[in-house]
Amino acid sequence: MAFQRAESPARLDGYDAAVAFFQGCFPDRRAGTESLFVAHLDQQARCLHLSRHVGEAGSVDLPVRTIIGDAARFDSAGVIVAHNHPSGDARPSADDQRATRRLAVAAESIDLAVVDHLVFGAADVSSFRRMGLL
Repeated sequence: MAFQRAESPARLDGYDAAVAFFQGCFPDRRAGTESLFVAHLDQQARCLHLSRHVGEAGSVDLPVRTIIGDAARFDSAGVIVAHNHPSGDARPSADDQRATRRLAVAAESIDLAVVDHLVFGAADVSSFRRMGLL
């Protein structure tokens, strides 16, 4: 009988932990397309589920219905969203801000916290939470 070691779920309990976790999702931050990752968290900020959504060269949709549906399925207490900007500029776009507001409003209706939305640029990372956008 073979045994496999079960890793403890990653704990995303703060900005530094979240950035460290998502950095592995964006090995080439200036890749030609935007990718969006959503980490579903439990009450102790442990990652229950990670999903990936691939976009195009200049955009990626924030699939609000899918995120809310997954949150209900995994009984998530919160989510952290992260995506890259192939342009290298980590500043959130107006579209990023609108989509995140839509997600936050939908999430509130099911008591789901949008903990943060991170935007990875070529050399830095922007946090909606730290910028006062959440």
